[in-house]
Amino acid sequence: MAGREITGKHVLIGFVAAFGVIIGVNLVLAVSALRTFPGLEVSNSYVASQEFDDRKAAQEALGWTVRADHTGGLLILRITDEAGRPVAVADLDATVGRATHVQDDQTPDFSFDGTAYVAPVALAGGNWNVRMTARAKDGTLFEQRVVLHKD
Repeated sequence: MAGREITGKHVLIGFVAAFGVIIGVNLVLAVSALRTFPGLEVSNSYVASQEFDDRKAAQEALGWTVRADHTGGLLILRITDEAGRPVAVADLDATVGRATHVQDDQTPDFSFDGTAYVAPVALAGGNWNVRMTARAKDGTLFEQRVVLHKD
C-alpha cells in the first residue's frame, strides 16, 4: 500500500471527526455541570455584597472557631470562643455534603453534649464539607463552610 494519496475527502473526514469529538466532550461536560449545579447562593447578589462587610465584622467579633470531625460514625462539630471554651448557640443549621454536587447532602440532627455538637452520620469516602449557619445567643448570625476531617 505504498503511495496512498491523501485527498480532500480524507482531510474533511479527519476535521469532522476531530471537531465531532471536541463538541461531544463539551456537550457531556456542560450537561454534567448543569445537573450538579446546586443553585443560587443568594437571591440578590448586589444586596448581599452591600451587607457583606457588616456581617463579616459581626461574625468576626464573636471570635468563634469551628472544626468538624467524623469519627466512628459520628459527626462532631466543635464551636469554640477565643478562650477555647465550647459555645452553645441559640440555633444551628448545618448541611454535610460534597463540594461538587448536592445529591449526597445530609442535614444531621445535632445535639449539644456540653463540649460539641454531635450527630450520627454515615459518610462514604472522599471530600466532605459542612455548610453551617449558627445564631449566637445575642442574635448574631455566623455562617461558615468547614472542611470535614475524617479518620
